[in-house]
Amino acid sequence: MPGTHRHPVLYVLHSSQLYGTERMALATAQGLADNFETIFIGPPGPGLIEAGRLGFQTRQYRTSMDLARVLMPLLKQYPSLTFVGTGPRYHLVCIALNLFYRRKIRHVQVLHGGSGIDKDYARKKVLNLFDITFVVVSEWSKQRLIDHGVRNRIEVIGNFLTPAQLGEIPKRPRYNQPGVRRALVVSRVDRLKRVDLLLDALDRRRQELSDISFRILGVGPEIDNLRERARRTHPNVQFAGFSDNVAGEMAKADLLVHACAVETFGLAVLEAMAVNLAALAPDKGGTAVLIQDGVCGFTFRADDADHLAQRLVELKDAPAELFNRMVENAAGKVHTEYSAESALRRYRELFAPA
Repeated sequence: MPGTHRHPVLYVLHSSQLYGTERMALATAQGLADNFETIFIGPPGPGLIEAGRLGFQTRQYRTSMDLARVLMPLLKQYPSLTFVGTGPRYHLVCIALNLFYRRKIRHVQVLHGGSGIDKDYARKKVLNLFDITFVVVSEWSKQRLIDHGVRNRIEVIGNFLTPAQLGEIPKRPRYNQPGVRRALVVSRVDRLKRVDLLLDALDRRRQELSDISFRILGVGPEIDNLRERARRTHPNVQFAGFSDNVAGEMAKADLLVHACAVETFGLAVLEAMAVNLAALAPDKGGTAVLIQDGVCGFTFRADDADHLAQRLVELKDAPAELFNRMVENAAGKVHTEYSAESALRRYRELFAPA
């Protein structure tokens, strides 16, 4: 990592998977490496392993007590630092310890992704008592925090893809044939993400949609139940589990289907836009900011299985020219509205010494 006189950033993750939150944390730290020395603190897992591979220091914790033990020598070492957390309790642990250490600490709470559950938004108002800046990835997410009583400063900084990612990401060839034959879902498989909604939609129009293959990439607590349901009723649906080559899978598909209507942003949708893969997503939540129906993708009424089925039937034989127009507009949006340069400039200001 470059430099020796960089401002320290302690970045505490609630998960060490490689979902959107962890990937954006790593991308942000990489983009700021010239000015900031980021130390990632999280539970054991692939996220910390990847952070170490990229050259960052890492620390492990499992409980709040573990976190306190990890933080104490770091607070002793650094007289000034920025503390970035992905959950309220991490800031509370740091604030309590700093009653003793008296360090100059700038606190930033980030919501790159998140569960979207109301109680998770509501519990963040405990931080109203402290000078903590929230960073969210969409105006939709900001409004939800406000609606649930958060009164801190809230900054909106969209997720982004780095120039290196954009340079390396595979590109889907132009659509030369009409319609959709291979659809892809990239999602955790839990109740919140509504992968079950796709199966509900296929129940509605089973015969008409039987010749589209649906491949679901992701794991989660609902995967066994949904896999068994698909095995019984929809042999054209495959639950493929975790993939470390999501972009490559996207480049071979005809359509990304995203079902979650309470997504704070939808990083998979942004990645599909960069790959030149058309996307179908709900008309509510963070993904509704990314996709305007008929302009840079397609939408369906949130949580409406009948309308999702209808849109899939419409797109099954839609002309190639329509898909090409959507992906061309989407690619332009990736480069103009979700550039790493503008996002990192704002993070640089927020992470600066207190």
